[in-house]
Amino acid sequence: MKFIDTHTHVNIRAFEEDAEEVIKRAHDAGVAVVNFGTQIDTSRQAVEMLQKFPENVYAVVGLHPSHTYSHNFVDEEEVVTKTREEHFDASLYKELASDSRVIGIGECGLDYYRLPKEGNHEQIKELQRKAFAEQIKLALELDKALCVHCRPSDGTEDAYEEMLEIITRVKNENPLLRFEIHCYTGIAHLAKKFAELGGYIGLNGILTFDKSSRSREVVETLSLENIILETDAPYLTPKSQRGKRNEPSFLPEVAEKIAEWKNVTIEEVAEQTTKNAKALFKI
Repeated sequence: MKFIDTHTHVNIRAFEEDAEEVIKRAHDAGVAVVNFGTQIDTSRQAVEMLQKFPENVYAVVGLHPSHTYSHNFVDEEEVVTKTREEHFDASLYKELASDSRVIGIGECGLDYYRLPKEGNHEQIKELQRKAFAEQIKLALELDKALCVHCRPSDGTEDAYEEMLEIITRVKNENPLLRFEIHCYTGIAHLAKKFAELGGYIGLNGILTFDKSSRSREVVETLSLENIILETDAPYLTPKSQRGKRNEPSFLPEVAEKIAEWKNVTIEEVAEQTTKNAKALFKI
């Protein structure tokens, strides 16, 4: 495959009617697919899809920080749903991760953007930190990539700053940890700090939006050796496809924008980001 969509959700309800067609379109576009769970049920679904698609489909299993407590969850398209609180059970996820094509643990981390208006925010943050720490431990135990979700509260870099402290400490104790920061929207300086720790920065359709000056600074600051591509489908559809449900076959538009900003060819972007993804996931 020419590209690897390092973060997508073809395993969730949005694709239940046509997942097979979506995967076929991805492969026709030269895109391998990494499906992510966000709770135990969607993680199971990601693993089950491996049996249907023996090639160029992988899975990552884990607990999203916003599912560590019960609240009204607002997704990337501003759709509100009631979450089902889950406490991370390492034994269940370890069993799912026994499949060789389960290549990471996540998406796990910190989400301070979606904190409810009412409730004890510090208590919620502690629930997220606890679940994240347990998933870091599992990723290290199984030698899987740690796939990080990190979203700060509005107008701040708080979750990114805390995440940098956590990852720095873990890397000092476990230098072989492989990690990525999915859907990066922070400042370029912090992206560079994560890269200096050996991390990969996941970039997606946000780059194509009109208000993307911060994203451009991140792309121009980072080396291609630190960038991986993702769609986060069905969310964050690239600009040329807006109004449609996002899917992995749209990934090349993200690569085109990176090529434009870095003044390189799309082939160079494809080759290097695919090499990066293979190193991250050991595939």
